[in-house]
Amino acid sequence: MVEDNKNKGMRKGLTSYGDADFSLFLRKAFIKAMGYSDDALNRPIIGIANTFSGYNACHRNAPELVEAIKRGVMLAGGLPVEFPTISIHESFAYPTSMFTRNLMSMDTEEMVKGQPMDAVVLIGGCDKTVPAQLMAAASANVPAVQVVTGPMMTGSHRGERLGACTDCRRYWARFRAGEIDEAETEEVSGKLAPTAGTCMVMGTASTMACMTEALGMMLPGGAAIPAVASDRLRHGEAAGARAVAMAAEGLTPDKIMTPEAFANAFRILLAIGGSTNGL
Repeated sequence: MVEDNKNKGMRKGLTSYGDADFSLFLRKAFIKAMGYSDDALNRPIIGIANTFSGYNACHRNAPELVEAIKRGVMLAGGLPVEFPTISIHESFAYPTSMFTRNLMSMDTEEMVKGQPMDAVVLIGGCDKTVPAQLMAAASANVPAVQVVTGPMMTGSHRGERLGACTDCRRYWARFRAGEIDEAETEEVSGKLAPTAGTCMVMGTASTMACMTEALGMMLPGGAAIPAVASDRLRHGEAAGARAVAMAAEGLTPDKIMTPEAFANAFRILLAIGGSTNGL
């Protein structure tokens, strides 16, 4: 059973049983239980890191993005395979989001390295998710494309436009100062985050999205498309197609995330007045 392209597709990272051909045979036997045909399994395999979580409103649109990315992969001749990883929302990260960021990075890295994929599309968004995925991409060094869920739309309260989560703190400070009562505080809480997506102010999520685009790990124009816009899905489709091309080109993160690319990303950080977390 001699196989060509032994380091591609289903042949990547074979579990060691002392017999590579047996490892491939066993792998195919089980993956076929998912309903894949031999034709599908012989195509470039593109992993999709699905970070949807019922606790993470920033990633509420991830299922839609997954379908758009899959469409792009298939249109380009690849086989999309989604897989789960840790998902982090800044308000649901005990004891600290920096701790869970590192766990997410390790989780994502091991999923990318331990499963056969020729390239991967990483769906992130909330503050620490994109840094975690970039760290994982750098360590795994498999061709990778970053897609963010995109910023949410703004809300309004009594004629005033609201920005999450800058105004979360401002209104809570007003409540603590006795300027507004508990009833108005509850009213505001239902308007601060009116749609799916990340905080639309220039906080960490928006900052990291812009820096990732400047770094070259995201397709141009992808940082600021609203989460609820149809363009967000078209961007996902394009990212899926690009992942197939990157697999063929062997364009790995170490060739993209160069010192010059990081310098460019830091210029963007300064230009947009981004979050200090960008450092």
